[in-house]
Amino acid sequence: MTAVTLFSFAPASMPLCILLLVVGVAVVLYGASFLTDGAVAMASRAGIPQIVIGLTIVAMGTSMPEFCVSLVSAIKGTPDLAVGNVVGSNIFNALLIVGVAAVLAPMTILHSTVKKDIPFALVSSFLLFMMCLDGVISRFDGLLLLAFFVVFMVITLREAKTGAADDSANVKAEQMSAVKAVLLFIVGLAMLILGSNVFVDNASAVAKALGVSDAVIGLTIVAGGTSLPELATSVVSARRGNSGIAIGNVLGSNVFNILFILGVTGLVCPMSIAGITTVDLSIMVIAMVLLWLFSFTKYTIERWEGIVLVAVFVGYMWYLISNAVA
Repeated sequence: MTAVTLFSFAPASMPLCILLLVVGVAVVLYGASFLTDGAVAMASRAGIPQIVIGLTIVAMGTSMPEFCVSLVSAIKGTPDLAVGNVVGSNIFNALLIVGVAAVLAPMTILHSTVKKDIPFALVSSFLLFMMCLDGVISRFDGLLLLAFFVVFMVITLREAKTGAADDSANVKAEQMSAVKAVLLFIVGLAMLILGSNVFVDNASAVAKALGVSDAVIGLTIVAGGTSLPELATSVVSARRGNSGIAIGNVLGSNVFNILFILGVTGLVCPMSIAGITTVDLSIMVIAMVLLWLFSFTKYTIERWEGIVLVAVFVGYMWYLISNAVA
């Protein structure tokens, strides 16, 4: 695939590249927050029910870093970075984030999570695994992923209770004027676009300088950076005793990452991938299988099960790093 480069944000100096890598992910994370706050306020002022806002705009907002980084990566001709970002983020979410949260406090699993979210996340992971076997995510693949995403959203919205509302979104909407909401949305979008470009350019530059593939960088540094919102939310939720909501958000993010992000990315820019191996894809599927199995033990993920998830994650990271430097 020919790279499409309008601007290059990667300097020749390695220390500057690393600095800009950090700056890029910070800009992306803040941009996602601003865009989500602005979108929530505008939707609320338009009379859209809060439960719909929470299940759509807020949920998509937490996946905006992955979306922008993956789309920009594909457009710039680094598809391994794009797919590695999604696969790596899902592995981070299912193994490290849920594992750490469970170690801090046993996580209570909601019945709806076991019935809908985990099966959907598992099916989505397996679907991506099958699509990647031929080394290509085509426009047809992207369309198929988006079709499953629509089914997921329809089921989610139908199951939502009319009276459920996101209180934090309500507060922000009431205190925010229309002008401020629009400005936040525009500024957030601009930050996402700029931050994603800076992040992708410097991640690729660091990978080349270290002799590491785009896929490995996507599976580790990029995935870890874009998963920061989910990590922070889950740890805070675990400490406050709201772990059931936290794991639902993590699983929802995994579904969004595969069906929506790679669906849109594949539709806009078909990708030929080479660096994402069957081991990477298998770990993603295994992580979801482990979560599903653990969720049936009294609808709780115990501390020892969290330790198992973290141990699998550490083992996978060791495998990636040892093979990258070999």
